[in-house]
Amino acid sequence: MYDYILVGAGSAGCVLANRLTEDHDTHVLLLEAGGPDQKQELHVPAAFSKLFKTPYDWAFYTEEEPHAANRRMYWPRGKVYGGSSSLNAMIYMRGNRRDYDRWRSLGNDGWGYEDVLPYFKKSENQERGPSAYHGVGGPLNVADLRYLSPLSRAFVEAATANGTMRRTDDFNGYEQDGAGYYQVTQKQGQRWSAADAYLKPAMKRPNLTVIPQAQVCSLLTEGMRVTGVIYAHGDQLERAHAEREVILCGGAVNSPQLLLLSGIGPADTLRRLNIPIVLDLPGVGQNLQDHPAVTVNYASTQPVSLASAESAPNLVNYLVFKRGPLTSNVAEAGAFVRIAPGVDAPDLQFHFAPTYYMEHGFANPPGHGFTFGPTLLRPRSRGSITLRSANPFEQPAIRANYLADEADLRTLMAGIEMSRMLANTSVFDAYRGVEVWPGSGARSDGDIAAYIRRRSETLYHPVGTCKMGNDALAVVDSRLRVRGIEGLRVADASIMPEIIGGNTNAPTIMIAEKAADFIKGKTMPRREVAEMVGV
Repeated sequence: MYDYILVGAGSAGCVLANRLTEDHDTHVLLLEAGGPDQKQELHVPAAFSKLFKTPYDWAFYTEEEPHAANRRMYWPRGKVYGGSSSLNAMIYMRGNRRDYDRWRSLGNDGWGYEDVLPYFKKSENQERGPSAYHGVGGPLNVADLRYLSPLSRAFVEAATANGTMRRTDDFNGYEQDGAGYYQVTQKQGQRWSAADAYLKPAMKRPNLTVIPQAQVCSLLTEGMRVTGVIYAHGDQLERAHAEREVILCGGAVNSPQLLLLSGIGPADTLRRLNIPIVLDLPGVGQNLQDHPAVTVNYASTQPVSLASAESAPNLVNYLVFKRGPLTSNVAEAGAFVRIAPGVDAPDLQFHFAPTYYMEHGFANPPGHGFTFGPTLLRPRSRGSITLRSANPFEQPAIRANYLADEADLRTLMAGIEMSRMLANTSVFDAYRGVEVWPGSGARSDGDIAAYIRRRSETLYHPVGTCKMGNDALAVVDSRLRVRGIEGLRVADASIMPEIIGGNTNAPTIMIAEKAADFIKGKTMPRREVAEMVGV
C-alpha cells in the first residue's frame, strides 16, 4: 500500500515525486507509460526534433480540423521520464503576470501572480543570481544560451531597431513586452528536464517506487472515493492501492482520457461508450486551448544556420566542451508584442530559429535558412478531447478547433506581416535569400489566410481540459481536487482555466510545486511570500 500514486512522470509528476517523498514516512508510487531518458538525443539540446515520432513520443494526431484545411495535425508529447520537458525547446517562460491575476478573478483563490511567483522562485536555480523575480537553489536550472547564431542576433537587432520593440533581457521580469534571447532549462550545455531536476534525485530515496512502461488503464473506486489504479505492465494488468490520494499528472491529453475511461466525465459520452458512470462531470475534456503558430521561412545566403550543427568540428566541440551550435535550443530568440487594440498584455509571441523549421522540421529543404514563428498567445477558439472507445490503448479524439474564431486568424496574419517587415530590414540584408514559405506570390489577405489554414501547427502547448474553477465546466477546485469525488487530484497543465501567454513548461512545474504544498497541508508563511515576491 502506498500513500500516493502519481500517474505520469512528466514535468508535474517528477515535481510531485520529489516533493512528496521529502517526508521519509510518505510512500509514493510513480507510474510512467514510457521509460527512462537514456537516449543521447534527449540530452543534446539542438536534437530535440529528432525525437518526434519515436518511441519517446505519444505522437498524437487531431481529428480533421475544419478551419485548418481539414488537416489531421500532429501533436508530439513526451512518453519518457520528464515527459514533454524531455522533448521541448527548453524555453524558460512563465507567461504574463496578468494571466494569473485573471485565474484568480475567475474564482480561483490563491492563484494570482503574487501567489504563484514564490513557487516559480522556489523551483528555480537562476544562473544569473537571485532577484525580486528569480530564485536560486531550486532544482530547475535556468541558464543563458551558450551559443547564439548571428541570425538570432540579427533578429533581435531588427526587432529593436528604431524603437520598433524594446530590448529586454528578461521576459520573466517586470514587463514581458519586447524582444531578446530566451533563457533555457539547461545545465552545462545540456538539457535539464524535470527528470534531471526533480526525479533522479528523488529516485535515490527508498520511499519512492518508479515503474516504467506502466500505462494506467483505469482508476479504482469504492463508492465516491478513488482508492487506486489498474495499470498494464508487460503482458499483465496490475493493481495498486493508495491510502491517501491518486494524483493525475498526464497532461492535457492523458489526464482527461483516464478520467473518462474511469467513468468520470460527461454522462452522455460515457453512456454512448457503455462505460459505467461513476461521476457525471461535464467539463472533463472540454475547454481545450493551445497556441497555434505559423512559420515564415527564408533561405540564408550565408552558411551560418544550424544546418551545419552536426559537422565534425561542432560535434567535437559539443562532446568535449558542451559548447557550440549543438547547445542551441533552436528557438534562440523571440519577442512578445501587442496586436489587437486595447489589450493589456501581449497577444503574439515570436519564436525565431536560425534554421528552417517547417512542419516540425519534417518539411525542411536542404541548405541554410531561418524561420520566424509568430504564435497566437490568446486564442478565442476552444476544442475538446473525447474517447473513441473504451480501449485505453486507443488514442483519444482530439479536436483542437484551431482558427474557428476569425480573430485568431487575424492575429496570425498580423504576425506574418510583422515577420516580413523584420526580415526586410537592412539588418538581414547580409543573410536574406528567397522567401520559401509563404513565398513571394502570397500577398493578398486571402492568400495569407489560406496559407495559415494550410500550414499552421501546434506550438506544443495544449492545456485546459480539466479546468480549475467553480463553474459548470470546472473539473477541479482551487486546490486541484476533482470535484464530487474524494481521493483524486489533477496537477498538470490541464487544470489551467485559461492558457497563459507564453511557453507552458515552467507554469506546469509551478502548478505541481503548489500542488505538493496543498497535499502536504502547507502554505507559504506570509513573511516568506513577501520576501520571495519582493515586488
